[in-house]
Amino acid sequence: QAQLVESGGGLVQTGGSLRLSCAASGRIYSSSVMGWFRQAPGKEREFVALIRWGTQRPTYADSVKGRFTIAGSKAENTVYLEMNELRIEDTAMYYCARGSQYSFSANDYVYWGQGTQVTVSS
Repeated sequence: QAQLVESGGGLVQTGGSLRLSCAASGRIYSSSVMGWFRQAPGKEREFVALIRWGTQRPTYADSVKGRFTIAGSKAENTVYLEMNELRIEDTAMYYCARGSQYSFSANDYVYWGQGTQVTVSS
């Protein structure tokens, strides 16, 4: 069974940067889609970014476009989320997920990591 392990979260001031990592056990197939989602307390889980593993083509939520970058390393079987110009509203638990559909819906992703907390302070 595929496992995903996130790391890299932490506490950062507004305007700062963090790099999240998601290490996958087992092979990530070219047909897979790797996504990052986030969930703040009292809110629904929301799409942040995804990457089609075969083409390495990224897609971003409007709220993070231009600030966040998703990238995949096929050699390391790892997905990264580089987050710059962080804002207080970026505070959330960030989850890595793997699915087989190009989708912005968390319901379409089968495998999930345990999450890593990102807190942005003023």
